[in-house]
Amino acid sequence: MAANGYSHLLSPLDLGHTRLKNRVIMGSMHTGLEDRFWHYPKLAAYFAERARGGVALSVTGGINPNRHGWFYPLSGTFNSKLDIRNHRKITEAVHREGGKIALQVLHAGRYSYHPFSRSASAIKSPINPFKPKAMSTREVRSTVQDFARTAELAKEAGYDGVEIMGSEGYLINQFTAPRTNKRSDEYGGSAENRRRFPVEIVEETRRRCGEDFIIMYRLSVIDLVPDGSTREEVLDLARAIEKAGASLINSGIGWHEARVPTIVTSVPRAAFAEVTRQVKNVVSIPVVASNRINDPDTAERIIASGQADAVSMARPLLADSEFVNKAAEGRADEINTCIACNQACLDHTFELKRASCLVNPRACHETELVYLRTATPKKVAVVGAGPAGLACATVAAERGHDVTLFDQAGEIGGQFNMAKVIPGKEEFHETLRYFQKRIERTGVKVVLNRRVESDELEREGFQEIVIATGVSPRRPGIDGIDHAKVVSYVDVLRGKVQVGERVAIIGAGGIGFDVAEFLAEAPRDGAQPLPEWLAEWGVDFNADTRGGLVDKHPETPARKIYLLQRKESTPGKGLGKTSGWVHRATLKHRNVEMLAGCSYDRIDDHGLHITQNDKQGLLHKQGLLEVDQVVICAGQESLRELYQEGAANHHLIGGADLAAELDAKRAIKQGSELAARL
Repeated sequence: MAANGYSHLLSPLDLGHTRLKNRVIMGSMHTGLEDRFWHYPKLAAYFAERARGGVALSVTGGINPNRHGWFYPLSGTFNSKLDIRNHRKITEAVHREGGKIALQVLHAGRYSYHPFSRSASAIKSPINPFKPKAMSTREVRSTVQDFARTAELAKEAGYDGVEIMGSEGYLINQFTAPRTNKRSDEYGGSAENRRRFPVEIVEETRRRCGEDFIIMYRLSVIDLVPDGSTREEVLDLARAIEKAGASLINSGIGWHEARVPTIVTSVPRAAFAEVTRQVKNVVSIPVVASNRINDPDTAERIIASGQADAVSMARPLLADSEFVNKAAEGRADEINTCIACNQACLDHTFELKRASCLVNPRACHETELVYLRTATPKKVAVVGAGPAGLACATVAAERGHDVTLFDQAGEIGGQFNMAKVIPGKEEFHETLRYFQKRIERTGVKVVLNRRVESDELEREGFQEIVIATGVSPRRPGIDGIDHAKVVSYVDVLRGKVQVGERVAIIGAGGIGFDVAEFLAEAPRDGAQPLPEWLAEWGVDFNADTRGGLVDKHPETPARKIYLLQRKESTPGKGLGKTSGWVHRATLKHRNVEMLAGCSYDRIDDHGLHITQNDKQGLLHKQGLLEVDQVVICAGQESLRELYQEGAANHHLIGGADLAAELDAKRAIKQGSELAARL
């Protein structure tokens, strides 16, 4: 779409006392840099790069208004004038690039990972081992003042506004929902009393900060938990927040403990824009849509259709800091699209690591991973056009090296060409589109359908040789492994074999789960339609039920599948922290039997013979799985025949370096870092 096709997305947004230059807001995401003042120069560079890329308003990761609201002990808190100087490093950096920035004020409530947490009531979260103490009425009123005090300090530090975090199951949400509010004082009981706490926070913040200050309220527009707020209660809260003095309302979707996915790859794009529209219809201040909005076409459509006045994107602006500028300049096809994998952003955050991005390892490392133009261009060969090779080749060429990329396949992508066919992973097509465009823009020479040998590379005079040849599937030593029933996951995903109605999958790692989802779902053209997705997860935007939840109606599985592993732990336990539960739930929807503690005795005409142990390894249960095929997903081995050990100009990256669970995050990071050093 041409640049003028984004006329709504790129138009200014009037907030009364100030104006945003376009409708793109960088939503809050905790990066791990917020909690230590010595990281603030890095945080300033991170936000400045997004402002330079065209973002109108950025929102920081959550900053706690008091110690009870800590995410964990000593997490980022702003309640002293002594912190103003450090925060000014951020605000001044953003303002120099022409952007605006708001501080998110967040009290974690019962999500606080420490024994001194506070909540509306003493009810433990299912995702936290610590039970909170119920706040006294006096503590509630004091916390209102703490929120407003942090906002006041933020204004003094140069922030253009604050976002008051009232969604995702944090403290304010714990007051608004009967699920967690069992109080009998003026802050509990009726819906009016339950919304008193956020209303007072907004009122006091406006009183202290004046009219020339942005107050964005993050409203949980749908809770997606039992005993959450009803749709009418959400709309009443929106009206009350507007009356209290908010400048705009941002959409928060679901609680962290919700058993409905809200941000993973399998969630349809803009899945929750409709509930944002419901809020927009009852208030006159601007309303912001969020969640799974990762391309300018979708963003434009949301605003043009009247579903929202602006869009909030966090991870898409990790993936590409120049998202807005590229859209404005007619270069949308060059955007490095967020694939919603969560592997380097949210998974890192919940593991207390610094966040980054699988498709853009520079995110949150802008001062460390720098692609400077080289003063000594070299002739570089990159062998293997998977994620590692693509990243290395394009970064090296961007820096000025003469790069040739070889692959024996007929297309770029490597393992991504299998990942992109998995239901719910259609976004991987976007990464390959991005790399194809990067190849064209940087001048990488691509040689496909050719297997090169070491002597050829030497004869052609390559000064640096990067081996990114990936992996080959490992064949385990099982009696009957050569039986006709046995097939490789590679052949299954590439459509080279016809799979029957009953299948056993050996190996329940990431690949095993992918293959199970691929085989369990009937073939379709493109991503799962939104109505089907809502039915599968039991969500109804128009229901009057609490939390927006209704009965689930998953689709009929395409075949009978057994997913087996040798380990006695729960299958899928090693999958991503924020997405693994979604994959496990999806397979349960498809009636996939997941068996742990399995020994594979033999494969014959009858099927797969196994012995299964319990978690203590005590119970031995032998059985036969009468299946048509046995799909092997039992690990990989590195392909590194071209690598010359000890040769200073030979480099190993990606699967060729380490063949553990296929790890695109590590592969792209390795390739980018190597290219930055060449």
